[in-house]
Amino acid sequence: MFALNAANAYSAARSAVAPDPQSSTTAKLGQAAEEFAAQMAQVDQASTGAMTGQVGTHQLVQTIADAQMAMETVVAIRDKVVEAYQEILRMPV
Repeated sequence: MFALNAANAYSAARSAVAPDPQSSTTAKLGQAAEEFAAQMAQVDQASTGAMTGQVGTHQLVQTIADAQMAMETVVAIRDKVVEAYQEILRMPV
């Protein structure tokens, strides 16, 4: 009887700890990469527009500043990932 209760409790709790494909870390990282690529595409469009006279200097500078912040964020995340990986490598087995 106890084993049956434990199995039922496990079945009920399993969904609470199972990873949700909609909110998984991989999906979030993929979405962040897509947003970063879109930000870089905006910079390309703004710089091309500035060269052809279709985009004002103020908008170009604002777009470049936003891209710089996005790039610094990506580099900081990359540095933390590399640091964590190096820390894992230093762990004794």
